[in-house]
Parts: sequence; C-alpha cells; structure tokens
Amino acid sequence: MINSGLWKALNVSRETMGRLELFEGVIRKWNPKINLVSRSSLEHLWTRHIADSVQIFRCAPAPSRWVDIGSGGGFPGLIVALMAAEEAPDMEVTLIESDQRKSAFLRSAARECGAAVRVVSDRIEKVDPQGAGVLSARALADLSDLLEFSQRHLAEDGVALFPKGQNWKKEVDNARQRWRFEVEPVKSLTEPEAVILKIWGVERV
Repeated sequence: MINSGLWKALNVSRETMGRLELFEGVIRKWNPKINLVSRSSLEHLWTRHIADSVQIFRCAPAPSRWVDIGSGGGFPGLIVALMAAEEAPDMEVTLIESDQRKSAFLRSAARECGAAVRVVSDRIEKVDPQGAGVLSARALADLSDLLEFSQRHLAEDGVALFPKGQNWKKEVDNARQRWRFEVEPVKSLTEPEAVILKIWGVERV
C-alpha cells in the first residue's frame, strides 16, 4: 500500500479504493503472462503505478472525453476510468493500444473492475482523430513524438498530460525546436524530481 499521507493527498473514496484493489489483483494475475509491469516495480505497484496514475487524473480539468494512448497495463487510462466511475460518470474514456494481448487485458480488467472504457486496438497514428478533451500517455515516447500525437488527437481546447522524469526540462527545450505549445509543470507526488507536464495550444513550428 502507499503511505497514508500520499493517499490522503490523492483524496480517493472508499468505493473507488475498492475498484483499485480489484485492479491490483487483476494486474498481479495477468502480469506473469504478458509482463504488464516490470517485476521490480510490481513490488511498488501502488506508488509507482496506481498512485502515479491517480495524480494524473487529479491534474485534469473535467473533460467530456479522455483519450489515453499506448495504454499498456492500464496506466493511467484504466485508473482514470476507475476514478471516473464515481467522480465523472458521464466522461467517455478511450484507451488506444496496438498490442493485441494488452488490449485483451484492458478489456478483461475493465469488465472485472467495473470501468466503462472503449479499447481501440490499433496504432496511435492510424486511429481517426479523437477530439480529446484530455490526452494522456505514460512512459510512451519522447515529448516531441507525444506532441505529434497531441496535434492529431486533441480537441482545439484540449489539454495533454504527460508525466516526465528528471530530464523533463531538456525534453521541453528539444520539443520547442519543432513545436509551439504552452506548458505547466506540475510537481509529482510520487517522485521527487518528476513532473506532470500539462500542455495545450500545440502547433507545429
């Protein structure tokens, strides 16, 4: 479990906590088959993956449509859907994942945990533009590549949320060679030198 101070800051209800505990069980059941998270990080599942995804949800406005790209093991996309089940039940959540086995996992986990999601099994660049109010991706690609996906899939007034590690400033500087965008770094609650980049107004230079 995560420490009580962090959990209090994330402000998760008992009902949602129950869904997250169900999801933990599903991850542990599937992980030996398709390696959703590394064995070392599995020991810190609550902090490294679940809490980290919850804080991404907490950074967002209240969109009608949330799209998570490269959803993999469901972080943050499936966690977002589990949070939304109670806090934003009208929000549409779409997960885009090209790996067929991981897509099967996402569908199964969503059913078991009571999350309303649409899983799209295709490459991000081939999927029709999504018009997302929020676009998220975790541990997927360099920021410049993420901005390419953002330009395709974000609504005009949409916001992208990308967690990044200690080298985030360098990624932002490099991305500005190809893109114009507004960015607000939000300090991570789970890693001291990490941030969640809140990005909008993406345009090619």
